Amino acid sequence: MKLHGIHVPHKKNTAHLPPVRLEPPKTVAIPMSMHIGRPAKPVVKRGDEVKVGTLIAEADGYISAPIHSSVSGKVQKIDEITIMNGSKVPCILIDSDGLQTPDESITLPGVHDLDSFIDAVKNSGSVGLGGAGFPTFVKFVTKDLSVFKYVIINAAECEPYITSDTRTMLDRTDSIRKGIEAMKKYLGVKTFIIGIEDNKPEAIAKMKELASQTDGVTVKVLPAMYPQGGEKVLIYNCTGKIVPKGGLPLDVGAIVINVTTLAFIAEYLETGMPLVEKCVTVDGSAVKEPKNVIAPIGMSIADLLEAAGGCREEPAKVLYGGPMMGIAVPTLDSPVLKNTNAIVAMDRREAKPPRTTPCINCGSCINHCPLKLDPREIAISYKMNDAESLEKLCVDLCMECGCCSYICPAHRPLVQTNKLAKFVLRQYQNSKKEGK
Repeated sequence: MKLHGIHVPHKKNTAHLPPVRLEPPKTVAIPMSMHIGRPAKPVVKRGDEVKVGTLIAEADGYISAPIHSSVSGKVQKIDEITIMNGSKVPCILIDSDGLQTPDESITLPGVHDLDSFIDAVKNSGSVGLGGAGFPTFVKFVTKDLSVFKYVIINAAECEPYITSDTRTMLDRTDSIRKGIEAMKKYLGVKTFIIGIEDNKPEAIAKMKELASQTDGVTVKVLPAMYPQGGEKVLIYNCTGKIVPKGGLPLDVGAIVINVTTLAFIAEYLETGMPLVEKCVTVDGSAVKEPKNVIAPIGMSIADLLEAAGGCREEPAKVLYGGPMMGIAVPTLDSPVLKNTNAIVAMDRREAKPPRTTPCINCGSCINHCPLKLDPREIAISYKMNDAESLEKLCVDLCMECGCCSYICPAHRPLVQTNKLAKFVLRQYQNSKKEGK
């Protein structure tokens, strides 16, 4: 089996630029939903004094994550904010005092076995920092350590523009090594594969040097083929194993962890400081001075763009993430989230959608889909509201990578149709469960 994809422009304009740490803004807005699963539950109220690392919201369920203050100052209010999917969630607004005083209660996590390691990762607030936002600790929960055969470290960073993971590999190499050693010690995994695209020569050299000094680590240099960083794609291209339909990486013995997430875990074990800041690539055709920055979580995108010299012109579209899977922000007041790896601001020319024409049945969308789905048939079944056909076409497997839309000569919005079709299928499946 060969997994397919597409070649996209790399545009790694900021790969050579170490991140610049930004001063705290006057106010941060920290949403309670920055992860997959249930939103966190606020544990502070208006007027409360907080410091950097203070717990401000606790996990509200198993698939959830705690949230900590990224600044020192005072809670202004708890309001609502519109997030990427259009829903409203609680948001804690904190006025910064500009001092960035760490919370004095922060201590090193006491880690001595698997359970305490999992608790530490959970308490750190860690989520998938490559963009997925899945609570990290859940990946490590098991009753049988023997199921963990190997760890795949996702260093592909296959989207255009984004270089924040590249900077992790170049600037935080020792943290990556310590993260590997911690996973060896507490999870008992002996085999680690760093999957990285071949368009990052400096990072490849760094990772090969790390591997030469660390037992059980190999570097798998992969072709720069989008979406190389997709979890199932990466597993197959690194190991030759295929995750079964509806399955998880663990079904083939794998844990997949983003390289920046791994570095953060190591740093948390050494400092006790939870996830309060994020390295973000700020780029795009509208940005005057593209750069990498380290920003407090909750900082507005407007402030982030200002730190990059402002914009050449008013952006026509601003994305959380890259141009392939990124989500358009509703407003420049939207904040930096835990899983924000890039902000891409596009000018009118770059953001202008191409004119859509009828399908010519060329099959390019099928030939380039990493999972060999059929977006043509999915679009027809969606238009007919035929949920049974959508189920047979396995639309629920779509990773929404956008390869089909990118390669379509008719410029049809295939990935958007797939997203809508998945919603129709979920409604159908839920109604069957309820016996309707």
